[in-house]
Amino acid sequence: MKIIIPDGFTLNPGDLSWESIAQFGEVVYHDRTAPDQMARLCEDADIVLTNKAPLTAATIHQSKALKLICVTATGYNIVDMEAARKKNITVCNVPGYGTASVAQHTFALILELANNVGINAESVKAGEWTRSEDFSYTKGNLTEISGKVFGIVGFGQIGQQVAKLARAFDMVVIYNSRTRKDTDFATYCDLKTLFATSDIVSLHCPLTTENNQFVNFDLLKQMKPSAWLINTSRGQLINEQQLANALNKNILAAAALDVLSIEPPPSSNPLLSVKNCLITPHNAWMSPEARMRVLKATENNIVSFLNGAPVNVV
Repeated sequence: MKIIIPDGFTLNPGDLSWESIAQFGEVVYHDRTAPDQMARLCEDADIVLTNKAPLTAATIHQSKALKLICVTATGYNIVDMEAARKKNITVCNVPGYGTASVAQHTFALILELANNVGINAESVKAGEWTRSEDFSYTKGNLTEISGKVFGIVGFGQIGQQVAKLARAFDMVVIYNSRTRKDTDFATYCDLKTLFATSDIVSLHCPLTTENNQFVNFDLLKQMKPSAWLINTSRGQLINEQQLANALNKNILAAAALDVLSIEPPPSSNPLLSVKNCLITPHNAWMSPEARMRVLKATENNIVSFLNGAPVNVV
């Protein structure tokens, strides 16, 4: 059995082991593969493990032996599902692996906006404290998040974990999702009310055709001028030019993002140079603990498929 890993570096830059996958057959590993090389690489594969390398209709059509596609992530929009179904190829993903890591990163972004730890630490390194006439100072306003209204869009596993952390900070939590959840730690409200009343809005919903760029200027105009927007979900949820315009016009106070619509982003992305916008390079999910869960779940996906009872099928 031939197993192709076209883009293994992100999941395993060297601190994990592929031995659990190698038990199933010959493994052909690549750190990265250009999209136009995928069809050739996967032509004789029985199983493909992909994180972001696309399995297009052309690649799937050209494959001669492909039986299983394992997406080493939750989102599977990189696979042409219609083409896979036509060839009776099973596609599995890994749900829920990054709940703790992404929720933690969400609050890392929030606390950076609240306390300006980075710029204050750099100020000390630059000698400003040594030269200061005062025993204390801050390079930016400090914000106490206790008592603030925290709005969560999307209330799956990650959204609910973020809500629990927000409650631990004594925040008032409201949420909006496609379905209401039976919970005593957050209150459901409509989307416009959530944006209008929240001090912090955090996105935790999957990308669909219906919500693509739903965060637009009209919705951003509902926000308080002191409010923050956080996105650790999918970059395409936001109209980036309209968010940049809103930030420059002080419609909202700040944004902190771990995802952008195109990754890596082109230098022309307006959010790279806009004021009051903190961006990290889509690494909320990348803790060793989370990546190990992905690897173990992928191993289980393969075992279950080979045993005739596939799990996590999308």
